Amino acid sequence: MLPFWISIALLSLAQGAVVALPRAPAATSSRALLGAVRAAGLARVKARGWAALPPASVLAFVLVAGAAQRASAQTLTYVALVGVPLLALLALSWRAPRARGAIVAPVLALFALAWADRGGLPGEAASVVLTALSCVALGTLLAWVTPPRWLAAGIVAMAAADTALVVSDLLRKPNNALNAAHPAAGLPRLQSAALGSAVMGYGDLFIAAALGALLAMTAGRSVQRRAAALTALLALCLDLLFFLVDELPATVPVALTLILLAARSRLASARRGRARASGASPPPRRLGPAAAPPRALDPRQSAPRDQTEAVR
Repeated sequence: MLPFWISIALLSLAQGAVVALPRAPAATSSRALLGAVRAAGLARVKARGWAALPPASVLAFVLVAGAAQRASAQTLTYVALVGVPLLALLALSWRAPRARGAIVAPVLALFALAWADRGGLPGEAASVVLTALSCVALGTLLAWVTPPRWLAAGIVAMAAADTALVVSDLLRKPNNALNAAHPAAGLPRLQSAALGSAVMGYGDLFIAAALGALLAMTAGRSVQRRAAALTALLALCLDLLFFLVDELPATVPVALTLILLAARSRLASARRGRARASGASPPPRRLGPAAAPPRALDPRQSAPRDQTEAVR
């Protein structure tokens, strides 16, 4: 088994990669995305209230798992067993709308590998890929139905709720119960991302996908790639705290990335505003005295003086 520091570093890099995975829907894939939204009954409810979903998911997990830890964990593992591959298919279908038949094979291969090598490093890596793809689908759907500013607030609120629950030690028991739950027949556990001796929650990848989808639809690919690199860097820096504690809120690097990008954007906007204000009204041009209109010449004076006197 991989040592913990390598395992958590790989998961942190995977979290950063998830930020870079979502794409803004193109002309063809947007119809497929809109069809999925309509099929889910979300097309008429594009509203600010969806921004409460990320923080509410953390609180709901604690409440439900606290009420019946083992039963709720078993339920969630079966929900993930069915939902994660389907959502992974949905995410791949948006990336290759013209080759939907060909995307079934890789998803089935990843699922088979995760099942056959459950507990091994290749099987765990296949599970992480499936889980990440499912988070991309959910994050894209959430960004589709939520106004950007409200989704950004929801991402920060989720990180704040996660941090408060980790600091108060309310997440330890539910997380342990969820990580220990597994479906029958040795089927893969897809309710969290486990690699080696480290585990990252499903919500930690989901919030990264939500940030990536938000940036893909509002800021462009270049900003999204910078956000992915910054998320991975901040996550690796946060991992250093594992020398002091054994549990950390992995949603924090994503929220910090969003806050830093927003601050940088506001600073750049302020600079452009000052530049426009200073150059909007150029200094008035100094005009010289008006030229006198040309004097009309008398036809009698057009001849030279010496010739006139000669005629006289």
